[in-house]
Parts: sequence; C-alpha cells; structure tokens
Amino acid sequence: MTDYTPTPADKFTFGLWTVGQTGRDPFGEATRPGFSAPHIVRKLAELGAYGVDFHDNDLIPLGASAAQRDQIVRDFRAALDDTGLVVPMATTNLFTDPAFKDGAFTSADARVRAYALQKTMYAMDLGAEFGAQTYVFWGGREGTEVDGGGKLLDALAWFRDSLNFLAQYSQDQGYNYRFALEPKPNEPRGDIFLPTVGSALGFIATLEQPELFGVNPEFAHETMAGLSFPHAIAQAIDAGKLFHIDLNDQKMGRFDQDLRFGAENLKAAFFTVKLLEDSGYAGPRHFDAHALRTEDAEGVWAFARGCMRTYLILKDKVAQWSEDAEIRAALEAYRVQDAELEALSRTYSSTNAQALKNRAFDRVALGQRGLGLEHLDQLTAELLLGVRGKASTAAPRQMVTTA
Repeated sequence: MTDYTPTPADKFTFGLWTVGQTGRDPFGEATRPGFSAPHIVRKLAELGAYGVDFHDNDLIPLGASAAQRDQIVRDFRAALDDTGLVVPMATTNLFTDPAFKDGAFTSADARVRAYALQKTMYAMDLGAEFGAQTYVFWGGREGTEVDGGGKLLDALAWFRDSLNFLAQYSQDQGYNYRFALEPKPNEPRGDIFLPTVGSALGFIATLEQPELFGVNPEFAHETMAGLSFPHAIAQAIDAGKLFHIDLNDQKMGRFDQDLRFGAENLKAAFFTVKLLEDSGYAGPRHFDAHALRTEDAEGVWAFARGCMRTYLILKDKVAQWSEDAEIRAALEAYRVQDAELEALSRTYSSTNAQALKNRAFDRVALGQRGLGLEHLDQLTAELLLGVRGKASTAAPRQMVTTA
C-alpha cells in the first residue's frame, strides 16, 4: 500500500449527521451550509466510502408530509443506486425533540415512552427499506440530573421493556435486525444510563433475547470516561458482542468533541485498528465524527478523507508491527509459556487442583523478572513515528520457557 486510497472493500461508512454537521455548537451558530442527503452519498462515493448511515430525521425531517417523504426517499435511493453505496446501519433520533427532555424509553411519562416506541418502529421501517441490518440505540437523553425523582430502577425496567418490544417487532416484520447499544457516560444528560461498554454488556444479559443485542462502542465516549477504548472493544470482541463501531477521537476530560479519527490519540487508534484487523471484525468501520467548526465545505471532505486515510495508514503500521522481528522477539520474551501449568490451569478437576496446590513456585524469582515492556513500548512508538523500517532484521530473542 502506497497511496492509502480507500475503496468500498475497506467498509468505511459515515453518517448523514457527520459530514452533514454545519459547525453549530451550544455557543455558536452554523459556520457552513449543510448538504442534501443525495449530495453526501455521491461525494462519499467519490472518496471511496462503502456506505452511509442515518437517524430517521437526518433523512426525513420531522413534520414532513407523505408526499415529501416519498420524494426524499426516491432521491436518496437514486443516489444509492447510482453510486453503489449501501446503508448498513440505521438509528432513531430520540434526543432532539423537547418531548424527550427527560428521556425517551426511560421517561417518567408513559406517553413519552409510548411515543418513543412509535417513532422507533417507523424509523426501523425506514432503515429496513434501505437494507440496514444493524440498528443502533444511543440513549443520549436516557439519564437523570435529579435522582430525587426516584426512577432509577423503574427506568432500567422501562428501558428493558422497550428493547424487548422492539426486538419482537423486528422479528414480526421480518427485519431480523441486530441491535447495538451505544454507551456514553454524560452529555447531554449529566449522567446517562449504561455509560460504558461493560455496563451495556451487563444490561444485555437481562434482555429476553440477548443474542440479538450487542454494542456499538465509540472512541470518544469511552475516552470521555477516562477509559481505554482498545480495552472496551476487546471486551466486546471477547463477548461476541461487537456489532458495530464508531471511530473518532477525543481529548480526555473534554466535551464530546467527535474529532477526526487519529487526531489526538494515535497509539490508542493504532491498537484499535490492530484489534479490529487481528480479530477478523467484518463489520463497517463507521466514522462518527465531524469536521472542526473552523472548516468550510471543502474542509468537511478533507476531514472525511483524513479519517479513512489515517485508518489505512494505521492498518499498514499494524502489518509492519506484526512483521517486525525485534517486536516479535520482545513479545516472545514477555509471554512465558509452560505447557504443563497451562494444562493444569485451563480446566478444573480435583486432580488439577491438587497438583497446583502441591506445586512449589519461586515467588521471589517471579517478582524479580523484568518484562521488557519499556522496550516493547518504545519499539511501538518508533514504528508509529516512522523511524523503523518495513521489516526489522533484528535477531529474535529466545522465548522464555520453564522446565
């Protein structure tokens, strides 16, 4: 790979809300015009993207007439047909409308909860119309500022009932969606329910059909909470629950910045790409980010190109890392293998338990062993900084084994 030009085979996707973001923020008005959905589709296709995703109201504005809806759908479908872009994922806007100011599925008002179900069913219909296979739930308003309302346990029950209801609706309609919960710790609510990947995975286990539900981790959201995004997606992969992923970047402790992928945390971005590529993740690489408020229309497309280009550069770096002889040697030295102890530890039996209890371990020697992680981390930094060649020829070190 030399020019890092994306193709649809890379499965890069963007939301209509990402490249369509106009630079507006809580303290300032728009700094650039928006784009129509067909224009976004055609431009992303020119850049080599695979697909485009949407909230219901990104495509169909609230209050649109039936005739307006039909025309918008026709124009969007024509753009998809002309370019070959697909719609892998859809979701519902349950956070903008004032009706959802105290939550959607977790509102204390039963009428709001019912309206949220109605709105989501229509949005699922729309997503299915364009072939979406994954449906994401971001509960941006599902939380509290005042716990005195006493709805914490009730809210989780309402949330569970809503997800169970919608899973049944999907099956009844023949949509067969896979659902992905998107965790976030805060903003716009002070505290959002299911704030991290781990909490979402725990909640999924309580649903009627947990096999239909996974997670949609976002780089910025885990980083906002002071957590490691690679650790979060490793947990999701290990659980078989990485149904979708949102790639962007974020300064820890800031507001939700949705920065260009790789803009701030290159090492975390590198290990994110490594996990996705090494695990065989086959889903879209979705960029849930937007151009800086400083940018004009051309800056938006520079942002989109940058997200994809950085991923491909890091993918190339992952291959270099795996082929680097000195890095491989450092890894081999770090991981101590002992076939006998691994066999005893892997599966419980009374015989294995007794054998382990009888084993004499040199505790002092175990504590004195240096692991070489400073060296390994420096090699990784040098590779990312571009001062290590495509394939280092350093002689591998001997793997540490025990007698």
